[in-house]
Amino acid sequence: MAVNPKYYATGRRKTSIAKVWLTLGSGKIVVNGRDFKDYFPLPAWQILLQRPLSLTGSEARFDVEAEVRGGGLSGQAGALAHGIARSLVLVDENLRPTLKKAGLLTRDPRMKERKKYGQRGARARFQFSKR
Repeated sequence: MAVNPKYYATGRRKTSIAKVWLTLGSGKIVVNGRDFKDYFPLPAWQILLQRPLSLTGSEARFDVEAEVRGGGLSGQAGALAHGIARSLVLVDENLRPTLKKAGLLTRDPRMKERKKYGQRGARARFQFSKR
């Protein structure tokens, strides 16, 4: 009996990290033990994480099991999309140009800028008073 292979990849976005396992299946997506529609209530987040699957036409071909940690839901959805895209490339190297053109294989480097001392925030200063 042939064993169903699992393809593993890691996706990152902001401070979120997603561990993604892809197996041949019916298109079920489970995030932290819950259905992805329960975990990500906004349709924008759901569309974002399904984008790699829909672009490659493999929505009903793979089951996705993921564990996400850190950050907020928006960052987690982005990390999950990154992880799914990377694992799809492991399944089939021919999908790389499609995913690369859509920008799904590139790790988004944008991070929150740290607050500086003597200031109100990263860029905002305390109000200046001449008198």
